[in-house]
Amino acid sequence: MIVKDDFLKKLRSAFNLNIYEAKIWTALLSKGVATAGELSDISNVPRSRSYDVLESLEKRGFIIMRLGKPIKYVAIEPREIVTRVKKDIQKRASTSIESIDNLNKTPMFDELNLLFKNGINHIDPSTISGAIQGRKNVYSQMETMLKHAKKSVIISTTEKGLVRKADNFGDLLRRLSGKGISIKIAAPSVDPQTKKKLGFAEVKKLKTNARFVLVDNKELLFMLNDDEKVHENYDVGIWINSPFFVNALSTLFESGWE
Repeated sequence: MIVKDDFLKKLRSAFNLNIYEAKIWTALLSKGVATAGELSDISNVPRSRSYDVLESLEKRGFIIMRLGKPIKYVAIEPREIVTRVKKDIQKRASTSIESIDNLNKTPMFDELNLLFKNGINHIDPSTISGAIQGRKNVYSQMETMLKHAKKSVIISTTEKGLVRKADNFGDLLRRLSGKGISIKIAAPSVDPQTKKKLGFAEVKKLKTNARFVLVDNKELLFMLNDDEKVHENYDVGIWINSPFFVNALSTLFESGWE
């Protein structure tokens, strides 16, 4: 049986298999029922490895071992395999999330916080800055900033950026507004539906393509690229924690706002 390398590569990625597992599995799918020797011959996997590979596939629920002489292996319908793999991923993800959540309550987490606080005390806040690549990472940093807002949030974005922020941060911004935090959002064009979705905030149409977020006049996240001309994976943001610089930018924004 000849299976294209590209197909095997996709299988390995989708189901987290090694090359021998992918070859043995596809060989069994093509036969339905077969012995380890037959599968070794079909897949060109060394016979000395085929038993280990079949044992691994059986443990993961990809195949069934049928007892007898000789021992034979039975293929399971791919649709069922997808269901099993999905459940396994969900289970592992839930366990990982629970483990991370529980980390907050451990002495190790207290130690991490202590290290951070002691280290940060030795740094001039005006020098704290960093570059963040990829819109996913930029938005993660943006979310962190918004969660720590105490007084004000200023957002300058593009038309499409406004829609994205409404979708990604609408609920969070609504909660901040409910706490009495001032929220001002500016974009060169504002869709009525999006403006309605952000009804809890002050949203204005301003002729600017600048993309930035200011929090409490001390923290800034500034995007370097035009979101119309850059793929989201290559979007870059600069994070700055400098009250002097951020307050100056805030003053400029407020003059344009008025």
